Formats: sequence, C-alpha cells, structure tokens
Amino acid sequence: MEGHSRLNEADDRTAARVAALIEAFAGSGETVAVAESLTGGLVCSTLVDPAGASRVVLGGVVAYSTDVKASVLGVDAGLLAARGAVDPAVAMHMATRVRALFGSTIGVATTGVAGPDAQDGIEVGTVFVAVVSDRFETTEECHFTGTRDEIRRATVGAAIALLENSLRTE
Repeated sequence: MEGHSRLNEADDRTAARVAALIEAFAGSGETVAVAESLTGGLVCSTLVDPAGASRVVLGGVVAYSTDVKASVLGVDAGLLAARGAVDPAVAMHMATRVRALFGSTIGVATTGVAGPDAQDGIEVGTVFVAVVSDRFETTEECHFTGTRDEIRRATVGAAIALLENSLRTE
C-alpha cells in the first residue's frame, strides 16, 4: 500500500500543477489545443481535469497513425515519409497545425515510442514534445524508461512542464 500512496501523492502534485497552469492561462487569455500520438488523449484529459478548464482548453486530436497526422492535422506528408512520425520536426508541425486547426494561442504535441517494441529503428521511450505560441516555440527530446503506461505518463509530465515553461517567457 505504501507504493500506492506515493502514486496518489504524485497525482495530487500533478493535479495542483495543472490547476495552477489552467488558472494562469485563463488569467492571461491563453487557449490551448493538443495533438497527441503516443499519449492517446492523456495530455488533453489531464488538462481538462481542473474545474474551469473549458476557459482554456479548446480541444485535441489523437493522431495515433501517421496517415492521420497528415490527413487531419496537415503535417507535411513528405516530412513524415522522410523522417517518420517520431521526429522533432513532426512534433513541431503537429503543435503548429493543431494550434491553427483550433484557433488557439498555444499548441502542444506529443509523438514517440511507448513500446513494447521499437518503431522504425527508434528505441522505446524516445519521445518528442513540442509547444508553440506567438512568443514561445520549443521541442524537447526525452528518453524515458519503464512500461508503456509509465512512458506515456512521463510524456504527459513533460508536456505539462513545457506548458509551464511557456508562462515564464512573458
């Protein structure tokens, strides 16, 4: 039960961080749209947990397949063919395109390999998270270890941290 208690504490800390993030974005008039691959909706779900999230979160797209990244989000098919879906430029395109699609001030995107097997020669745990706005644009490469679920949850944490960092650029 001790391990379960630590997980609850970690979830409580994340919930408090996300609630503060939503309040900060609401106070500055920011809106967020999310494009997700390996996280399958977990980033958007985490962002909408706090009350009042509808003032900030406009929506999201789960683009799990490469074809959906191109057909729905409008990520350049040539880029996807040349580099594959797990690439920093693809993450940035996803964030830029979801921002345009929803008309939000901030776009955030995740793409990577949660496992259990490598994808196109890219190791399990390799993840790219991108955040783009008028004043902030970054892509972070992460290398996580653990189960699929642990990698996906760590990716959510990385996305939240990048969104928090975007606040510090004002």
